[in-house]
Amino acid sequence: MRTLAAITGCALLVTGCQSTPMPGLPASDVPAAFEQAAAANAPVWPSQDWWQGFEDPQLAALENQAQAGNLDIAQAAARLRQADARARQAGAALLPSVGLGAGVNSFYGQSGSVSQRETDYSVALGASYELDFWGKNRDALDSANFARDASLADRATVALTATSSVANAYFQLLALRERLAVAKANLKSSEDILSIVQRRVKAGYAANSELTQQMATIAADRAGLPVLEQQELEARTALATLLGRPPEGFVVTGENLDALRPPMVQPGLTSDLLTRRPDIAGAEANLKAAHADLKAARVAYLPSITLTASGGLAYPALAAAIDTLPGTGLAANAAASLVQVIFDGGRIRAKTDESKAREEELLAAYSAVVIAAFADVENALGNIQHLSAQETALQEQVAQDEKVLRAAQRKYLAGYADFLTVTDAERTLYAARDQYSDVRRARLVATVGLFKALGGGWNLAAR
Repeated sequence: MRTLAAITGCALLVTGCQSTPMPGLPASDVPAAFEQAAAANAPVWPSQDWWQGFEDPQLAALENQAQAGNLDIAQAAARLRQADARARQAGAALLPSVGLGAGVNSFYGQSGSVSQRETDYSVALGASYELDFWGKNRDALDSANFARDASLADRATVALTATSSVANAYFQLLALRERLAVAKANLKSSEDILSIVQRRVKAGYAANSELTQQMATIAADRAGLPVLEQQELEARTALATLLGRPPEGFVVTGENLDALRPPMVQPGLTSDLLTRRPDIAGAEANLKAAHADLKAARVAYLPSITLTASGGLAYPALAAAIDTLPGTGLAANAAASLVQVIFDGGRIRAKTDESKAREEELLAAYSAVVIAAFADVENALGNIQHLSAQETALQEQVAQDEKVLRAAQRKYLAGYADFLTVTDAERTLYAARDQYSDVRRARLVATVGLFKALGGGWNLAAR
């Protein structure tokens, strides 16, 4: 007993010296405030159904379908159920295990002319319980619970990624349809101008080179249509895939981006972002799980104590080397065991070092996720601000280019301008229209990016 007490005392001393609190996030990783300006008088933090702010019923319907059918979300939900099952398994170690055992033994012996036969049997309930005196099983349960929290946060991250991707794919599809409509309108305008050029050439007011040039322009416009049509097909297919369904028979009725209104939102305090993003919560939960694993690894230096007991019916009631109680009757036994590792070739030390390195890795990963989160918010705020200014400028450019083209066409018909002036005005207007459509899409995507960067309405306190 003195030896056992000495061993236990040394183990306690070793683990006590090595025990350290869980490392925290460096204060430098959390800035005092966001640098980029946010929309004034906008709601603080997005709601969980943030897509409703675009005021598009079809987008809302697509998001609902994605939440129910997206296969990435389904996989994340299955991983969450696995983590929950592992946590319940870890919790079972804190309770006694009870089992029913039965056995029959037949003995036969012969010595000279004397032979004996005996059949023994027993039926008993047995219980076993490991005393969690040092908290090893509790640490394992804490690790499993934190892993479950990480899996829960991971599911929220996957869901936010899926809903954001659905919105962006929807915007891309509508923008391609808008660009396709613009391209068809450009082709129609070029064909109208072709008829004018043909009449002027026939009347002798224009050279054949102008007719040839306009026909080349029309051919180029027609060549661009199949490219946009293929891109529209691929965008529609990608959107169907995000909903977890085959593209055959999938229909989206929207034709352009005109009905979409990007909603406004702004971040609150920078420190609040740590509880608003599921990926940050998941990284923190993984760090806590690693710290619990480290505590459990250090406890392995300490002895394990197990209690066992059983009771039931047996024949003979008591069988022993010295005395045997014959007949069928009640039988019971109880035992306690203590196991202390003396030498294991450094296995426990190596396991502890591994757990410590794992904790350091996940602390770095936690810091990386936090820094990336603040970068996402800053980039999204900057994108919205700069794309809004670009969209306003392009809208004005399109309006002015339309006036320039109409003026060039009038002068050409009146003989005051050459055909090159008209084609240059056409090319400039068509490029501006195409760029304006793409910037409108990018402005909507940037809004979704801000909602995603702010956690999409997720909240650690309300999960």
